Amino acid sequence: MDLRIERMAHYVGILDGADDTWGVRIPDLAGCHGGGKNPEEAIADATSAVREWVEARLAKRLPLPVPNTIAELLRQGEIDSSTGESAVMIPVLIDSGRPVRANLSLDAGLLAAIDEEASRRGLTRSAFIASAAREKIEGHR
Repeated sequence: MDLRIERMAHYVGILDGADDTWGVRIPDLAGCHGGGKNPEEAIADATSAVREWVEARLAKRLPLPVPNTIAELLRQGEIDSSTGESAVMIPVLIDSGRPVRANLSLDAGLLAAIDEEASRRGLTRSAFIASAAREKIEGHR
């Protein structure tokens, strides 16, 4: 199995909880889970946990598990909707370590705002845009 991720993959997370305690477990990734005080925080935490889990496997040059589909997990009894569990898609976004030049067209006002905010944070324009894109893809609010 190729250890690189050629396209963005997803793993299915199982969300459950109530009130201010929520969790997401990732059945395909042993020991990988996230939590938070609401579903959104639990999903964001699980997304970070998946990235760390996958990066650790790749660093050891170990293959990644093939993601199960929601239908497969339902058949396996991993999701118990009668207790309020639901499936959520958790993206896997791993940096390749290889920058690629991209030509983007942005409104001049937006570009000025990006440059100002990047400068305020001590980032380059590229680093700021990459960070913002990663947050949006991973579902951070």
